[in-house]
Amino acid sequence: MADVTTKRAYRMVARAQAAAVTHQRVLAAAWELFAAKPYEDVRLADIAEEAGVTVQTLHARFGPKDQLFVAAWRSTMDPEAARRDGAPVGDVEGAVRLIYDSYELRGDAALRLMAQEERIAAVREMTDDGRAWHRDWVQRTFVPLLDGLRGAERERRLVAMVVATDLLVWKLLRREMGLGRAEAQRVVVGMVNATKGAR
Repeated sequence: MADVTTKRAYRMVARAQAAAVTHQRVLAAAWELFAAKPYEDVRLADIAEEAGVTVQTLHARFGPKDQLFVAAWRSTMDPEAARRDGAPVGDVEGAVRLIYDSYELRGDAALRLMAQEERIAAVREMTDDGRAWHRDWVQRTFVPLLDGLRGAERERRLVAMVVATDLLVWKLLRREMGLGRAEAQRVVVGMVNATKGAR
């Protein structure tokens, strides 16, 4: 009897592990397609084929396309957010390096998605979440630069740091002005540190 119970438990664990692997494979395939193509051009059949599952499996596990998009976004961005939270508080150079690691890896895909936010509600939901998260991250990470400030003065400095470290500034420096990564980071570090003199 104990042997039967052990085998059953093993099979259950093996099924759960296989399901988890499939889940991650689907999310990775979905993100790859959503990041590369306009939302409207991504078909569930393409995601299913890429992940090696059926469209019915996608519907059963994730629901409609917009819910799969949100799950794929979160699966990709949540670990990135956790990594960024490793920035030492008050270390401007370290924080900018961390966020530029992220921008270099996924910035172009994020920009392509942002270009669709006005017409795709699920994209807008995620980009709004990303903006709110970025503001909170700046506030936590650069809190020593906000010490002693209150009200409008504190808000102005916070907004200046949020803008300096934003993805669109990365795009301007790296893609439009053609700066190398190290130089772009130096510019942003200078912008963040310059907020200490802003009133």
